[in-house]
Amino acid sequence: MDVNKYLVESNKKIKLQDYATHEDHGIEESELLDELVPKSIDKLKELHWKLHAEEKKGIVVVLQAMDAAGKDEAISYIFSNLTAQGLKTASFQKPSETELNHDYLWRIRDGLPARGQIGILNRSHYEEVIAPRVHPDRLKEGSVPEDMELDDIWPMRYRQINDFEKHLTENGFYVVKFFFYMSKEEQKDRLLERLKNPKKNWEFSFNDIKERRYWDDYHEAFEDMLNHTSTEDAPWYILPADDEWYSRYIITEVMIDCLKKIDPQFPELSEEDEEKLDEAIKELENE
Repeated sequence: MDVNKYLVESNKKIKLQDYATHEDHGIEESELLDELVPKSIDKLKELHWKLHAEEKKGIVVVLQAMDAAGKDEAISYIFSNLTAQGLKTASFQKPSETELNHDYLWRIRDGLPARGQIGILNRSHYEEVIAPRVHPDRLKEGSVPEDMELDDIWPMRYRQINDFEKHLTENGFYVVKFFFYMSKEEQKDRLLERLKNPKKNWEFSFNDIKERRYWDDYHEAFEDMLNHTSTEDAPWYILPADDEWYSRYIITEVMIDCLKKIDPQFPELSEEDEEKLDEAIKELENE
């Protein structure tokens, strides 16, 4: 798979409408389910073991989307297969009062991975250039310079976010970001399924319906975000999220590519440790 097809190039302005929410890729869902995705996950698991064992680098994975686009399912079907010790998952909702009393990047720190880990941010610092842009009343007094015009806030925050992510990469943490691009019709179908299926009622929030009314505003904000924050250090990938299994396949392949760039290796034992290893083997075998 050529994952660069889904990459938002750092020097190119994109229009979301030019991207597909569903592709005619010619792959049957059964093939994705039974062959392609499992094989990719096996490769990802092997590389992740090496990343965790080596403990030199880490990866920050950002997932952003409208409600019901498939973020939680991607975590369940892909990342839950990885060793738990090398995985960290954090979900971010509307900021608490404590979080609002700090700068908007403060709460993200807790969700960042250690070396040897992949950290999943289910929503992220990007909420602060999306939700308050659609609902400006959510900007807390004092969180931006007093004399700043509303339209100037977002370029300032894009710069701050880009600097933050560059800081992460320069300190050994790769940043990979996925935007789940879903059609309005597909979201309608998924929300209706949550409403009508008693086993899925728990997934539904009445706020999902409220926010759906701002669909165009959200997508304008997403498009601007993608154009200003997809960098060589921290690229965005746009997923055709109407096709859930194909999107999971893309995510897995992008993660494999990222880990291949890192090229983690299992640590080699010193001569002293090899001698201790041989002694331990003999002791156990002679019990």
